[in-house]
Amino acid sequence: MIDHLSTYTVAFETAQRFYDLALAPLGYGRTASLVATWDAEFPNRRMCAYGPENQRVLWLIEVKDQATPRHVAFRAPTRKAVQAFFDAALLAGGKDNGGPGVREQYHPTYFGAFVLDPDGNNVEAVTHHGAE
Repeated sequence: MIDHLSTYTVAFETAQRFYDLALAPLGYGRTASLVATWDAEFPNRRMCAYGPENQRVLWLIEVKDQATPRHVAFRAPTRKAVQAFFDAALLAGGKDNGGPGVREQYHPTYFGAFVLDPDGNNVEAVTHHGAE
């Protein structure tokens, strides 16, 4: 089981706003914020973490140059939560990369939505439950 993972951004404040809004419908909030003063090459590097109930599941880390885009999928409790994630992510400046819907190529009840964050990362919300 994964404990935590990281994604990177060249526009920290923009990305932080995106994740603040996009992850809220899934029960994720910002659970930590810090500056990497120990990094001699980038001592003002900002970082923050997101997760449920003070857990640090996703770290957002500032970089000077564009990082390789990643894909991360967050489990949603319901199809309505997937839709709420998608709507919030678009309002937060995300780009549609596949609206809410069943993806039968994965399995018959795979219901997901995909959004590109400000750095081009593919962020998904998914539930494996049937229709509500």
